[in-house]
Amino acid sequence: MRTAPYRAVQRARLILLAAEGMANKAIAQEVRLSRAMVVQWRKRFAQSRLEGLQDVPRRGPAPKYGEATERRILAQLDTPPPTGYSSWTGKLLAQALGDVSSHQVWRVLRRHDIHLQRRRSWCVSTDPEFTTQKAADIVALYMDPPENAIVISVDEKPAIQALERAQGWLRLPNGHSLRGFSHEYKRHGTTTLFAAMEVATGLVHTGHYRRRRRREFLDFMNRIVAQYLGEELHVILDNLNIHKPKHDRWLSRHPNVHFHYTPTHASWLNQVECWFSILWRQALRGLSANSVRDACQAIDNFTQARNKNAAPFEWTKQVVHPGHLKHTYSQLCN
Repeated sequence: MRTAPYRAVQRARLILLAAEGMANKAIAQEVRLSRAMVVQWRKRFAQSRLEGLQDVPRRGPAPKYGEATERRILAQLDTPPPTGYSSWTGKLLAQALGDVSSHQVWRVLRRHDIHLQRRRSWCVSTDPEFTTQKAADIVALYMDPPENAIVISVDEKPAIQALERAQGWLRLPNGHSLRGFSHEYKRHGTTTLFAAMEVATGLVHTGHYRRRRRREFLDFMNRIVAQYLGEELHVILDNLNIHKPKHDRWLSRHPNVHFHYTPTHASWLNQVECWFSILWRQALRGLSANSVRDACQAIDNFTQARNKNAAPFEWTKQVVHPGHLKHTYSQLCN
C-alpha cells in the first residue's frame, strides 16, 4: 500500500471539500489550516490545477562559507600552531580563524582527506637519473629480459626479532572467546634475512646471517652464483654501501654477473620487496619464536611452502616516474 506525504493529503482534502461547497472557514477547521492558507491553495489549484498543489522550489539560505574560507583553512594549516601545541586541531583552527566554526573546519578537512593527528612517512627519489637511465634499466629487465639470462631481485631484511609471546584463548565475560597473544614478550635475539627472487618464476632463495655486512652479502651471492653455474645473471639491487663499493673486485671476478641498481630512495622498484611484504603478513607478524633458530625455521617453512606454488609478479608499467609532493596544504586547492 502506497502512502503520500501528509501535506499532499491535506491539500487534496482541502480541494475536495471546496468542491463539495464547504466554506473556507469550515475547511480551515477540518484540515487544521488557517483560512488564509485555504484561500491560497484554492487560488493555486484554480490557476495551475494539480501542479499548483506542489511546493515551489526554494532557494534556501545563502551559503555562509565559500571557496575563500576553504583556502583560509588550508593556509592556516601551513602556519605553526599556537604556543604550547605541537599540532593543529579542529577547535584550534576555528579559534585562530575567528569567523569559521569548528564544524566547517572538519568539513573541509574531510573533503581533502586530511587527518591532523595521523602522520605518514614517505621517501621520494631525487635521483637525477631516475627516469632517463636507472628506472628504465630495471623496467626493461622486467618487461623484456635478456635472452638466455636469469634476472634476480636481491635484498636484505635486517633485525628480524625472535619474540616469545604468550598466545592462546581468552574467555570474555559475555561468554565469547578471543584468540590472540599478550603484549608481553621475551626477546631471543635477531637475525638478518637475505633473499634472492627469480623474476621469471617467483622462486625465492634465502640465507640467514647474524649481521648485514659486505662479507655476508658476498657469501650469499656466492651461494646464488653456485646454483646457476655457467648462467648469465642480472641482479637487481638497491644502493646500499655493501652492494656498491668503490672497487668491486668480486664483480670483476664474475663476468657473467651484472648488477643493476635501483634509483636512490626507490627500492620499491625491486620486486623482492613485494615478497618481503608477503612474508611479514603471512609468516612473521604475530610469530612466537623461542629462539633465533625458530624464527629462521619459520621463514624457511614459509619459503618452501610458497615455492611449491611460486608465480612471478606481473609487472605492467612500462614507464615509471618519481613522485612529486605538494609541500603546503594551500596547494591542495590548485
